[in-house]
Amino acid sequence: MQNSQSSSLYDTNLPIVAIVGRPNVGKSTLFNRLVKRKRAIVDSVAGVTRDLLFEKWNLANHQVYLVDSGGIKFEQEGLDSLVTQKSVELMENADAIVLLMDCTEITGEDQLMVEKLRPYSNKTILAVNKVDNPNREDLVWEYYRYGYPIVVGISSAHGLGIDLLEEHLLDLLQLEEREVFEKENQAIKIAILGKPNTGKSTLTNLLAKKEVSLVSDIPGTTRDVTQSDFNFNEVNYTVLDTAGIRRKSKVDEDIEYYSVNRAIKSIDDADVVLLMVDVTEGLVDQDKKIAQLIVRKGKGVILVLNKTDLLKGIGNEQEAIKDRTRFLFPILSFAPIVFISAKDNKNINKLIGEVYKVWQQLNRRIETSVLNTALNRWVHDYQIPRGTRGHFKIYYATQISVAPIRFLFFVNRKKDFPQLYINYLKNSIRRDLQFSLIPIDVQIKERN
Repeated sequence: MQNSQSSSLYDTNLPIVAIVGRPNVGKSTLFNRLVKRKRAIVDSVAGVTRDLLFEKWNLANHQVYLVDSGGIKFEQEGLDSLVTQKSVELMENADAIVLLMDCTEITGEDQLMVEKLRPYSNKTILAVNKVDNPNREDLVWEYYRYGYPIVVGISSAHGLGIDLLEEHLLDLLQLEEREVFEKENQAIKIAILGKPNTGKSTLTNLLAKKEVSLVSDIPGTTRDVTQSDFNFNEVNYTVLDTAGIRRKSKVDEDIEYYSVNRAIKSIDDADVVLLMVDVTEGLVDQDKKIAQLIVRKGKGVILVLNKTDLLKGIGNEQEAIKDRTRFLFPILSFAPIVFISAKDNKNINKLIGEVYKVWQQLNRRIETSVLNTALNRWVHDYQIPRGTRGHFKIYYATQISVAPIRFLFFVNRKKDFPQLYINYLKNSIRRDLQFSLIPIDVQIKERN
């Protein structure tokens, strides 16, 4: 779908989805929720307009442009008119519009937005925000009076109703949901982490098909992440080489501090982390600390046991190493383990294949109806243990995000809810909903 406007700002072959509304209805929060990273626009000086923020967005495996806009004010002063002008121009050029309103308050600015969007009602979704609990769901009905054919209640802060909003956007844009994300310039980002001398740079050079420059390992010197691109089976990848400072005999705590901070940065930037381990040495405490960070951030992770060319080659040697790794590393019980030799270019294709499988699971979304059907089965098979104050109940559940995968379960009482049952829910989700290779987060919330 190509936009017909001649302005260079909108000169794109990709569909444009605009988020508009008055100030303080949660536009930036919704924008960040959809693009899955923090890109909120900050207005640090009063009266200074905010620029339109364009970001490529994966909508059901279609690449579109999502645009966050400045709020339209009813009483304009200073540069407020420029904010309005930009927002109006955005409405004219967008292929789909999300008009965001607050379920707790309707103001004059809201009324202005409703009237401004009358000519574009055929491509507008009225999204009623801050429906943060079931008690507010009835408030959504009040917004049908404005005459827009599509009205949906959402919580941009908690992710509720986002799946329904995306379904309506697909219909407006006349797009069919795809199983695979087909985008020419998309790159799956891989960060390679691990202690020195595990073969990270060798693997990076092998994947990138070029030599990656090395940086001095003088104590106290930090190192920027090196980025290289490659293609495998018509999928684009970006590899982030995070080889750290070589630890010498006398290294103070500052060195570990800098190393951990670089690791955190690369984890944030990556889709999938390759945790490299020298198969002849095994895991160390530093690996376990990095693994905890990866799981906490909900990133995909693969345990890469390198230097298999140095193994003795006795029977079942790799199986014994794998069993010991699982025993010592329970926090990554779900993570794939791949044996490679970066030096001999052995099992590299298998490794990248596992990266793609993990990435697919990270971007998998389960329909709410499917999830709750499974939930009824899980509760029937294993009832929730009774608490001192009576029975615990789970009313319903919803998936609130992908990459990282997070689920929200609404319960009658959060205090003392059995952690063992939360673990049971996690294991059931992995087993029955095809999330076997990635970390998942299960949150519970009381339904007031």
